[in-house]
Amino acid sequence: MKPTSRMLLIGACLGSLAITVPAGAQPNDSNVSFDAGGLMPKKPAPRLPDIAAQPLAWPRLDPGAVVCRTEADLDKLGARRHGQHVDGPIDCQIVRAATAISIVQRSGPGRTEVKASDPKADWSGWTDAWLPEKGAVGATSVSR
Repeated sequence: MKPTSRMLLIGACLGSLAITVPAGAQPNDSNVSFDAGGLMPKKPAPRLPDIAAQPLAWPRLDPGAVVCRTEADLDKLGARRHGQHVDGPIDCQIVRAATAISIVQRSGPGRTEVKASDPKADWSGWTDAWLPEKGAVGATSVSR
């Protein structure tokens, strides 16, 4: 056989293979498959919905912070904490729950005059709590 007739024979065989239809794909076959072969997206497993965290109010006094009615009361509290004798009562309270505040003025790093942001809680006072200029990540400013 010549090389050209071999090529023709190989071509004819390949052509006949390409024309034949596989037995499973004939139209009158009763085995029908609706599998899309990976084309259909898989449904995710059911889970609880994501809930975004509530933003934190800033500035705020956290539980355990102390608020004194006057700056003089704050001075007396500091003196008593250092073991000095103090005459008279000290009008200070411990904050029990996180409280949104407005900063009225700063008189040094450990002296800040604050006012409650909630209109129902009408109080103001002095605290020695550390209140940085900027809040933590995710904190939102309280309307003043």
